[in-house]
Amino acid sequence: MANHKRKFSNIELSCFCSQLAMIQASGISILEGLSMMQEEAEKEEKEIINEILESLESGSPLFEAFSKTELFPSYLLQMVKIGEETGKLDDVFSALAQHYQREDSIKHSVRHALIYPLLMSAMMILVVFVLLVKVMPIFNQVFIQLGSAMTGLAALLVSAGNFLSGSLLLVLLLLAVILLLLFYIGKRMIHRLPYVKDIYEKIAACRFASGMSLALSSGLNPDLSMELVVELKEDPYFAKKLELCKASVSEGMDLSKSLISSGIFSGLYARMASIGNKSGTLDQVMSQIAENYQDEVDTKINQMLSVIEPTLVIVLSLLVG
Repeated sequence: MANHKRKFSNIELSCFCSQLAMIQASGISILEGLSMMQEEAEKEEKEIINEILESLESGSPLFEAFSKTELFPSYLLQMVKIGEETGKLDDVFSALAQHYQREDSIKHSVRHALIYPLLMSAMMILVVFVLLVKVMPIFNQVFIQLGSAMTGLAALLVSAGNFLSGSLLLVLLLLAVILLLLFYIGKRMIHRLPYVKDIYEKIAACRFASGMSLALSSGLNPDLSMELVVELKEDPYFAKKLELCKASVSEGMDLSKSLISSGIFSGLYARMASIGNKSGTLDQVMSQIAENYQDEVDTKINQMLSVIEPTLVIVLSLLVG
């Protein structure tokens, strides 16, 4: 945990929950454990832990003490509340640590998939700008000295370079507006691109399975687990599937059938969930499904990068040529 004025990152939440899980597993009380953590914490962390300790000493339950800091996500607060009520806080904190570790891994994969193409695109724009503003005028001067002149596309590029050189501020402002528009449109349209849509759906399914595994391992039944996991919805398209599945389960439909009919899981994973539900190991099955989906997401992203990277290099080479 770094700065108490902002929400914690996934990796910070994972580390915090992991420490509390070890404390609970060793038989040390939460008060003693947090006091030990406070001794080794930095200034900002000390303030946060001290705020939690003061709430606990005044008689507040742990989830309420966490809630008063306004730094923890609602999902974590709900799970801590369940852990306190069921007496499984050590299991809950251990599962939460794994859950937020997986969330961090997913975000890292997505970030990696976006940063490289953006950097390459920026490099392409910079190279084209330098060619037009600096290189093409030199070639034009050479042609003039030889008693000739550039024609056609070359002349057009020279004119474009002169315009860019003389109206740099206007061009940069226009470029910024275009990039903002592309970002705004892309943010809303990217989910509809077939390959990207598949990746986002797998990420959402991974989060769903991870959340279900955590809720089920805490002693909740599938219905209550579904109620809790619905709060994790981030993808608006997947949220509709969750609401549909939740409604089907509440009407008495079997969980595996609800997962298929709502489009949350494929046939294979739905069958795994059905077997897990019948054998009483649904929490373990959901954890395995989450791991499988994460592997699929990593594979999909790597495949996409393996196509994007050489394509951008080829386009850059052609522009320079």
